[in-house]
Parts: sequence; C-alpha cells; structure tokens
Amino acid sequence: MQVIATHRYARISAFKAREVSREIQGLPAIDALQQLAFIPKKAAPLIAKTLKSAIANAEHNNNIRPELLVIKEAVIGEAPTIKRIRPKARGSAGPIRKRSSHIRIVLTDEVPIVRRADKVPSTKGRKKSAPTTSVVTETEQS
Repeated sequence: MQVIATHRYARISAFKAREVSREIQGLPAIDALQQLAFIPKKAAPLIAKTLKSAIANAEHNNNIRPELLVIKEAVIGEAPTIKRIRPKARGSAGPIRKRSSHIRIVLTDEVPIVRRADKVPSTKGRKKSAPTTSVVTETEQS
C-alpha cells in the first residue's frame, strides 16, 4: 500500500531541496527521520515535517506500522516563483526571483527493508599482523 504526503508552496528552491531528498530515497522511514535530524540544511526540517505527516497518514488511515514503511519516492517539484525587483544603478531595476517548491513523499510497505551497510574500513595502510604459527598436538604427530 502506498501513502502520500505533500507540502505545497515550501519557501525553498527546488534545486536546494532536491539535494537533501536524494539522501533519503530508498531508506526505511524511521532511519530517514534520524538522518534528516543531522543534515544542516534549510530543506531538512521541511522534508522531515512532510515525512512525519506521511508516517502519520499511514498509521491513521491505513493501520500500517512505521517500522514497515520505506521511502519509495521523495519528489521535489517547482512551485510558482514570486517576482520582485531590486533598484539598480541609473534608475534601472534588477529581477529578484523568490522560488518555492512542492515536496511530495511516497511511502510503501511493499518493498522489503534493506539497511545500507556501513563502510568497511580498508586494510590499506595498516601494518600486517605477525603470521600465526600452528601448534601441533600429540595426536596429530603420530
């Protein structure tokens, strides 16, 4: 079952918000919320608020537990741009575009939950350990 939540007319550029939404696509919903808490961008709380709304929609409307939900899509679309002008030299005017966006998050419980593996530390640059010697027991000698 798919669950959708939308935040319309968010006052942030879609280009800036997409950077954050790419980080959480395909993650389990609970893990994505934890990750968004530590992203120092303006878009992170806006996306987190929309994700919480999608989780609440799933629980209330469809009786789906949040642990089963995975982010299928996190789409950021452009919304109307507010146009302003700024005075420039010699009586001219320069445009100011105040961009906004629509944030849409789709959760599903049909996709199996796959957790991303932490990076395995490479052995490059490490000292090799001393070779181990085998101990021969009395039963093996005879």
